[in-house]
Amino acid sequence: MRKIKVAFFADILVEDFDGAVRTIFQLIKRIDTTKFEYLFIYGAGPDKLMGFESFKIPAIPLPINTNYSIALPMLAKKRLHNKLQAFGADVIHISTPSFLGNFGLDYANRTGLPVISIYHTHFISYIDYYFKYAPIFIKGLKQRIAKGHKSFYNRCDKVYVPSETIKTELREMGVYTSKMKIWKRGIDAYLFSPDKKDKSIIRRLTGNNNPTIIFASRLVWEKNLETLFAIYDKMQAGAKQVNFLIVGDGTAWLACEARMPKAIFTGKISHQKLAGLYASADVFLFPSVSEAYGNVVIEAMASGLPCVIADGGGSGDFIEQGINGFKCSPYNADDYVEKIELLLANKALSIQFAAEGLQSSRKLSWEILAQVYFNDVRSLAIPPAGQPAPVSKPALAI
Repeated sequence: MRKIKVAFFADILVEDFDGAVRTIFQLIKRIDTTKFEYLFIYGAGPDKLMGFESFKIPAIPLPINTNYSIALPMLAKKRLHNKLQAFGADVIHISTPSFLGNFGLDYANRTGLPVISIYHTHFISYIDYYFKYAPIFIKGLKQRIAKGHKSFYNRCDKVYVPSETIKTELREMGVYTSKMKIWKRGIDAYLFSPDKKDKSIIRRLTGNNNPTIIFASRLVWEKNLETLFAIYDKMQAGAKQVNFLIVGDGTAWLACEARMPKAIFTGKISHQKLAGLYASADVFLFPSVSEAYGNVVIEAMASGLPCVIADGGGSGDFIEQGINGFKCSPYNADDYVEKIELLLANKALSIQFAAEGLQSSRKLSWEILAQVYFNDVRSLAIPPAGQPAPVSKPALAI
């Protein structure tokens, strides 16, 4: 049987770089090479990707966040076009509506190839943070992003979205409901588990037995860090002594250290170490409203850690208020503090949240999600009987 060929476009393919890239690698590691042949086209990443055919193009750091880079296909236009022609893809997979993503989408639309995309990053939510000192631009920029998303995703054949909240927001932007399919994220229940609990891990970091509140994320402003600072201030001023454990790194690290001088910062750590910290802490705090999904929330829940998070973004869909966690008014520090203090004072409620969170997380399987993805790729390449297969047209010279 002929293998289905997929050309996969992504700006960054550095394993464990962030939640979006980790999701991509969950699929890459499950590719059945007897049935599928992949060509990976990317900016940042290794010269050769896990033995697959790879094409690396120039990339530059993003001005607003130099940890991230954006690929520039116009600097390799002819070579990239020739590579695609020689590969002869059946399906195009696009990760991001970037310069590279639009190049891939234009190529697919010109040649009549079907396109699948995964909505990884909720870019529109970043605008409030990066333009907070220039609010006059916020409305216009959001309208521009919404218009761009509508145009981009309506030209795809299938768009995976991680939550009902994000699906609703995209629909309000004008993305067709028929294009979207709920496709969540999986969890490694062997890695993230209450079995990893070891209070001595926390004691070695904090030097005490006080309750520990953990925040795990990239330290970037769109994670609602200013509300995190306000929560820290209020908890420090309270009667109960607590530890704040900040896991992750990013461009706002120095600002975080300056604003939370008594917090413990671990920097970026391995998932194995993170799993131990989740299972051994007392509360997971996550005020971000910029998540398309929020992998860290489901990781914490799978570790038996009660969660207090923002009522916003895709991660809010995980929480049934007062059943398996608390959702708070996103920018109201008093609301978070009230919920945290309630959990620390009410052991029975903390145990309930941990148990219910475990039940929620166990419904998510990467094996099942990967099977859905590869079945959809196959269906796009080989439509069911009675439906016309996409006709690949010769690409126009560029």
